[in-house]
Order: sequence, then C-alpha cells, then structure tokens
Amino acid sequence: MSEPGWSARPVLRSSPDGAATPGEEAVAVEAPVALLFNGVSHVVMMATPLSLSELGLGFALSEGLLDDAAQCYGIDVVPTPLGWEVRLEVATRSFARLQERRRQMTGRTGCGVCGIESLQQWAQPPSRPADWSVPDWLSSWRADDAPAQSAVQTALLDLPGRQVLNAQTGALHAAAWVTPQGQLLQVFEDVGRHNALDKLLGHLARSGAPMSEGWVLMTSRASHELVHKCIRAGVPLLATVSAPTSLAIDAAHAGQLRLWAWCRDGRFSTFA
Repeated sequence: MSEPGWSARPVLRSSPDGAATPGEEAVAVEAPVALLFNGVSHVVMMATPLSLSELGLGFALSEGLLDDAAQCYGIDVVPTPLGWEVRLEVATRSFARLQERRRQMTGRTGCGVCGIESLQQWAQPPSRPADWSVPDWLSSWRADDAPAQSAVQTALLDLPGRQVLNAQTGALHAAAWVTPQGQLLQVFEDVGRHNALDKLLGHLARSGAPMSEGWVLMTSRASHELVHKCIRAGVPLLATVSAPTSLAIDAAHAGQLRLWAWCRDGRFSTFA
C-alpha cells in the first residue's frame, strides 16, 4: 500500500542462485511542482510532493524573491493532472521585483544557477539579513571543540531515525534544524537536497524561529546553492555529511557562513 511520498512498484529481485523473485518495492515519488506568484508561473522543479507550502515559502525567501515571510499573504497547494501547483500571493512590491528578474528554471536538480544572465550577476554573493551577527555559542566552535563534536555526534546518531521516507525508499535527502546541543527539532525530506532545505527554511520562517538558535545539518554534499540559501536565510552554520565543492567553500567565506563537511563517524572538517 502506497503512502504520501512513496509508491509501491513491482520489482523482480535476483538472487545468488540465479533465481528471480517477484515482489514490491517502495519507490520515492518525484513529481513536477510549479511555483506561481500572483498567478504567474515562475519555476517548475522536481520534488517530493510533501510540505509544498513550506517549499514555496522557503524557495521565495532563499532565492531573495521575498525579504521576509510577511510579504507572503497566502499559499495554496493545488494538485493538477500534470503535477502540483504552489500558488503564492505576495506583496505588490515583491511581485514587481520578481517580474524584473523573472526567469524560467526547469528541473533545478544540479546547477542551481539556471536563469543567471551573466558572469557578473553570478559573482555577486548573497547578502546576510541586516540584523545578522555570529551567535555567541558558535564563536568558539572548532573541529577540536568538545561541545561542537558532541553536538555533531548527537545529531548524526539521531538523524537516521527521523528520515522516515528515506528508510522506506533509500532515495531522499534530509535537511534538519539542530540546537547547539545537537537536538534535532525539525527534519524535512525530499528527492532534491535544495528542496529539502527550502522546506526547512520555509517552516522556520513561518514559525518565526530565530536563526541564531540553531544550525542546519544535511545528508548531502555541500553545494554552492545550499550555501547561498543559508546565507540569505541568516543560518549561522551549515553541516553536511559529504564533501563540499570549491564554490561552496568560497561562498561560505564571502557570506560568513560556518561550513562543516564530512560529518560522519563522530568527526567533521571545518572549511569556512
């Protein structure tokens, strides 16, 4: 029986003795999701169709389309024969700015810069929120700091148990909001790492959670688009279980984002 986020599909499993056994496998749902702002389609992405209102709000904020959640007046999630539509009603000023920089991005699963028109435009790093500053608890955290090591290890041990869909399908990334002590407060899953992060950021913005009181842990590599999103949102620290890219490290330095990677087996590497 299928559940939201996954579907049961027939499978033929081989065995070492050469026999084949028919059965069913839980497969992650990947569906086209269109984001519309004031009735105008802005982007279509491939995503897991859960927590789509959080995805829409998080995307709008992390891409700089909205300055804060108050500029979004309402979100409707509508299933269609071809996929899903997330319809956001935003402030007139925000919509005018969106129209000026309108771009069409389809299937943003890797590059993260679809629609950028020039190298000069790409070279402009995202800006921090005006009231952002480094939290006190993070000031002393280093790779050899006991509280930091304990927080990372605690979060890593707890995260697999919170990845419900990935346990079923083995195909989803997770983005988690973690306290300085390593407690997982929220976990969102999606087939796309950036979608999982946008869902988390959308939830945090909607709840009014202070970004200074936690950090983000992700089950993916540290890519430049994840770094950019965290910088815009005011996240102080991004930690990933896999490696960073060169652009991610450079962007983290430019945006004053603490970047940890290779977070596994109770250790981590500080890159920025």
